[in-house]
Amino acid sequence: MDNNDSKNFSNAREVLSLAARYAEEYVSDIRDRRVSPSAFDIDQMQFFNSDLARAGEPAEAVVESLHRYGSPATVASTGGRFFGLVVGGATPASMGAAVMNAVWDQVAVLEASAPSAIYLERIAANWILELLTLPMESSVGFTTGSSMANMVCLAAARNTLYQKLNIDLAKSGLAGAPPLRIVVSEQSHVTVHKALSILGFGMDQVIKAPCDEQGRVRADTFPEVDETTIICLQAGNVNSGSFDPFADIILEVKSKGAWVHVDGAFGLWAAASPAKSVLTTGVEQADSWAVDAHKWLNTPYDCGLAICRKPGAVHNVMTTQAPYLQVGSLVPPKDMVPEFSRRARGVEVWAAIQEMGPKGVAAMIDRCCIHAQHLCEGLAEMGYEILNDVVLNQVVATIGTAEDIQEIVRTIQEEGVCWFGTTTWRGKAALRISVSSWVTTDIDIALTLDAICRATEAQMSR
Repeated sequence: MDNNDSKNFSNAREVLSLAARYAEEYVSDIRDRRVSPSAFDIDQMQFFNSDLARAGEPAEAVVESLHRYGSPATVASTGGRFFGLVVGGATPASMGAAVMNAVWDQVAVLEASAPSAIYLERIAANWILELLTLPMESSVGFTTGSSMANMVCLAAARNTLYQKLNIDLAKSGLAGAPPLRIVVSEQSHVTVHKALSILGFGMDQVIKAPCDEQGRVRADTFPEVDETTIICLQAGNVNSGSFDPFADIILEVKSKGAWVHVDGAFGLWAAASPAKSVLTTGVEQADSWAVDAHKWLNTPYDCGLAICRKPGAVHNVMTTQAPYLQVGSLVPPKDMVPEFSRRARGVEVWAAIQEMGPKGVAAMIDRCCIHAQHLCEGLAEMGYEILNDVVLNQVVATIGTAEDIQEIVRTIQEEGVCWFGTTTWRGKAALRISVSSWVTTDIDIALTLDAICRATEAQMSR
């Protein structure tokens, strides 16, 4: 912006009003539009391929072009028929909070730099622990997602175990340190392996624990552990939705000095539902947990949660000091996550929980699980083989050949009524459907089943 022509932000109100009008238009039309953009919508984004605007452009024109050419080319994940990955649609209050958060433009480093934002984050952190029935003394760090949350927790585990060996990594580093043993599920998510690699653990240190046919770690064949072992369990297999047997494993391995981390990106939210919490029995006995808010709490992207039973284990790794930082009596957010400067993600978490309340969160989780059951039943009636026990919000189903599955999904995605992807599960190519949005209705499920039926009949009749 040219300072000589800035008008001291006098047009900010007009620009925000314009953006709000476009946002309202986008949300109000979300149910009537394609879930995936058309080829024409994608092609129209060539509008953005302009030369660098040396003189700049009026803010109103910038926002207008974003809506005209950017909005049609988005995936309608805020609607009710996006079932890819594990993606929730942002709730109204969390959307509004994201707008307020952007306008506040707070730097969530210290209370002094973002008083209201950090205050809300601390409240949201306590609510998260209460909803997930985790130890209330735990620390909660707001990360970009569970990928980074896994890394935070595993970094805390690494340094804590080395401290028990009288090795201070902050001073000596990993050079010359004896290797730790890492035990993960053979079905663990790729982001767990990514976090381990970033933290300096090689594949030769990783032991893969055998799983049953639903992707649950088998307690009867679990590897031997000791005080040099980090264990990564899973709440919600990314395909089947199944849970490791926490009650049968955690206390036993912790008695031998091991650290237990739980990757619960979406599945840990089952603890917030009285109807589904039995799946998480024993998970509270772990040392750390990673979970996403932008999945089943339905906050806007991006927001993950790194939760650690002993806050000091995280603080010892993440603490930073500088003479210009005025730290208060409480541990500042900068000492819970890797980022120094970051947006106050916890504001949207606070808004989503305040909007729904515990009963609303539970109802949303239960509703998604019921929708998954209806999808399972409808697919079975079409002749699909259901490959997983539908215990949560995940459905994995197959029919015909791998080529048939790919063509069916391609047809569905191109039609635009709904969107989901494929996977390989139990040696078979399959549809993978995840129901995670607060806005999904019975009508959305019926439309999805109709789309699958049309595509399946067309492909299987060839």
